[in-house]
Amino acid sequence: MKTLKYIAFGAALLLPMMSCDSFLDEAPQGVADSDNLNTADNIEKMVISAYSMLGNDNYQEGVNAYWPYGDLRSGDAYKGGAGTGDMGDFHMFETFVYLRDDNGYLDKKWYSQYIAIARANDALGRIHAISEEAYPKKKVREAEMRFLRANFYFDLKILFKQMPWIDENDKTDDYITISNVEYTDKELWDMIIAEFRFAMENLPDKNDDLARANKGMAQAYLAKALLYAAYEQDEKHNVVNIDKTKLQEVVTLCQGLSGKYSLASDFANNFLCETENGPESIFAVQFSVNDGTLRGRLDWGAMLNYPMNPEYGCCGFHSPSQNMVNAFQTDENGLPLFDTYNNHDLQTADDLLATNIDPRLNHTVAIPGAPYKYNPEFIFETSWTRDPNTYGSFMSMKETVLPDCPCFAFASPFMSSSKNRDIIRYDDVMLWQAEALIELGRQAEALPLINALRERAANSTAKLVDVQGDPTGKFNIATYQPGKNCPEWTQDFARKALRWERRLEMSQEGSTFFDLVRWGIAAETVNKYFEVERTRRTYMGEAEFTKNKDEYFPIPKNQINFSKKLYKQNYGW
Repeated sequence: MKTLKYIAFGAALLLPMMSCDSFLDEAPQGVADSDNLNTADNIEKMVISAYSMLGNDNYQEGVNAYWPYGDLRSGDAYKGGAGTGDMGDFHMFETFVYLRDDNGYLDKKWYSQYIAIARANDALGRIHAISEEAYPKKKVREAEMRFLRANFYFDLKILFKQMPWIDENDKTDDYITISNVEYTDKELWDMIIAEFRFAMENLPDKNDDLARANKGMAQAYLAKALLYAAYEQDEKHNVVNIDKTKLQEVVTLCQGLSGKYSLASDFANNFLCETENGPESIFAVQFSVNDGTLRGRLDWGAMLNYPMNPEYGCCGFHSPSQNMVNAFQTDENGLPLFDTYNNHDLQTADDLLATNIDPRLNHTVAIPGAPYKYNPEFIFETSWTRDPNTYGSFMSMKETVLPDCPCFAFASPFMSSSKNRDIIRYDDVMLWQAEALIELGRQAEALPLINALRERAANSTAKLVDVQGDPTGKFNIATYQPGKNCPEWTQDFARKALRWERRLEMSQEGSTFFDLVRWGIAAETVNKYFEVERTRRTYMGEAEFTKNKDEYFPIPKNQINFSKKLYKQNYGW
């Protein structure tokens, strides 16, 4: 089947409307390449097919949810599940031990991303072949497909660094001749940036269909791509320069989104079905349930992440690390314990009442004895975790829903829901803007942005109560007031505060590892984490991050073989 898989890659561009399983097993009939498909109605179907890849999650097929890639590799979470052999690929991600270029999970992730790109390319090719008179939506749909294609390439870029760039102008027979190093690291970033820029310039401000791309989505994603590209890397993945011109554009783009989007009044609203698509949501994967299909359009990327209790039953993955939980502690002034946070472990609900904490902890982490997902009568227990002796007693809550939520669904034998998954929120945009300002030496302008997030966190305690209506934690969080409750707001201190804020605000959302790589501090941060975690988790005895290697995954061996060794392996592998 492996051989058929790679033969089928070219066919994927010709047959985007067919399922992956079907085109693997059926010979191409040739009709999909006919000009007969170049009609407005058929192109609309191909566009929908490309969009569908945003939500084509499967825990075994390279999930689009990023917790295995960004949380496990950063020290923000443990794998969870039934021991280290359960989803063993994820164990390798977490410890960096025995991870090789023949890892099947990475191969599937690479392949699925190129299937998504193929669908976008096929739609684009047909959009180019039809007149605007026959297809009035021509320009808008082109912008949508280029936005989607850029999203899939962005994912490949931060995971694998070097990848072949294939667009609608490349013929299927030529794929074998396109190298993953035809373009430099910088050139690949510039091409992704150009895609998002085109999308921003040609998409409408608003789209009646929430699932479709709009100008705001493209503008935000352009800012994100520029921010990543600004940190220029050498061949060994060391950050060697920061492009200030790109950072200034990040600031301008983010400022332009103010007023169009805003922070939700309560942090909790970002993680509940009933308040999804709120003022903070910029780009989200739209899921559905009870939509007339067999199972609905459910979030399969989070289906392993529910507790092991009667209400759910499976499967106990994605467990916040002790280090991550401890990082939410605050001092008497309500500010982070930057240097001493990991000296004291928070483990139970009683600890939350005895220690100053940031309220975002109770929004993010299920802790024994505390209410689960804002239900004061639904108390999380250690027994709900699958293997507490290996992975501790915490679980991630942002991606899950309560069992009585109309959005909850069984996807036997697993759990799932139709809750949207945000790819970009406005809090993320504010943090990008603050980061760019700090690196530009304009840290004073970043201070109000960081403080606004902390103010929102302080005001997000209404749902964090027990059955008596009392707070479930000793919540103590304050804004930074330089010279009063914190040191002077220098660039170095502002940078430290910004990076801490990103980790807390986006905890368990799969972004931290990529932040560390962007900043050029992944090796020192992750290995420092391992030094302490080895005393807590015996399975981490051999865990080690290798600098100038583990910043990126290896190019999958199967893909190198498919290219007849044309693809070059990443440095260090």
